[in-house]
Amino acid sequence: MIVITGGAGFIGSNLVKFFSVELKKNVCVIDDINKQNIKNIDKRKNILLIKSNEIRKFLKKNKDSINLVVHMGAITSTTVTDAKLVVRNNVDLSIFLWEWCSKNKVRLFYASSAATYGNGKNGFFDDQSVNYLYKLNPLNLYGWSKHIIDRYIMNQVYYKKKFPPQWVGLKFFNVYGPNEYHKKDMKSIVCKIFEKVRANKEIFLFKSHNELYKDGEQLRDFIYVKDIIKLVGWLEKNKEISGIFNVGSGKARSFKDLAYSVIKNINSKREIKYIETPKNIRRNYQYFTESCNNKLRKLGFKPKLYSLEEGISDYVKCYLIKKDKYL
Repeated sequence: MIVITGGAGFIGSNLVKFFSVELKKNVCVIDDINKQNIKNIDKRKNILLIKSNEIRKFLKKNKDSINLVVHMGAITSTTVTDAKLVVRNNVDLSIFLWEWCSKNKVRLFYASSAATYGNGKNGFFDDQSVNYLYKLNPLNLYGWSKHIIDRYIMNQVYYKKKFPPQWVGLKFFNVYGPNEYHKKDMKSIVCKIFEKVRANKEIFLFKSHNELYKDGEQLRDFIYVKDIIKLVGWLEKNKEISGIFNVGSGKARSFKDLAYSVIKNINSKREIKYIETPKNIRRNYQYFTESCNNKLRKLGFKPKLYSLEEGISDYVKCYLIKKDKYL
C-alpha cells in the first residue's frame, strides 16, 4: 500500500491518480476533505480515505502492508504567520513520519521547497551537505519549516542514525497544472491569468522594484506537474536512490512570457498592466529562481521536460477550457 498525505491537494491528487490508475497500486489518502478538494479525487473510486487526525492510528494498524509514504501534506501559504500552526503541521508531522518510516523500514518521499533557498545568494544547488544547508536563509515561515526538516533529516543521515530504506526530499519550484483550483490565492499565476482572461478582467503583474529587472521580467523556474509525476515514478522504480533533489524545469522564465503564453492559448489579445508589489511582501520578494538539475541527470533521470509554452498549452487545452477540468 502507498500512503499519500495531502492526497486531495494539488500535487498530492496528481500522485494519487498516478499510483492508483497508472501503476494500479493500493492507495490510502490522508487528508481533510472539504467541498473544494474532494473534486480532485472524486474520480478515484478505489482509494482509501483517512482523516488527518487519524494518521497515527492508521499507520500503527497497517504498518505491515505499507511500503511507501509520500508526504505532501502541509500548510503551503508563503504569507502565513502563525508559527505554532506551521510547526505542528509542517515540522512535527514530518519528523513523526521520518521516525515511523525509519523504525518500520518503509520508504519515504517528502515535499521540500525551493523557498528554502531564500534570496538565492547561495545558489539553487540541491547540495544536501550539512554545511551548505546551514548557509541557506529562507525568506518566510513556510520556507523555514521546510528547511528545518531538510536539516533535521541530513543530520540524521550524517550521524548515521536510523533512516528509511529509501528517502527522498523534493524541492519543488513553481508548480502549475490541473487540480490546483481549490488553492485560492496560492494558485499558480498560470491559472490566475487564465481565469482573469476568461472573466474579461484586467491582467496585472507586479512592477519590479529591483533595477536589474524590468517590469514583468522577474524570473521564476516554472515546472508542469506532469514532469513531477515523471520524476516520482522514476524514483519509485530506482529504490536504491536517496537524497534531496531539486524539482524544477532548469530554465528560469519571466512572468511576462508566462502571461502572454496563456493569452495566446486562449486566442485572446490582451495587454498587461503593472501594479506596485505589496509592501508586506516587497522586502522578501524573489526576483530569480532556477533549479540546478545536474544531480538528477548524473543519476540517470533524463526525460524530456515540458517547456513553459508546452506545459501551458497542455494545461489550457486539456484541462482549463474543458467543462470537466479535473484529472
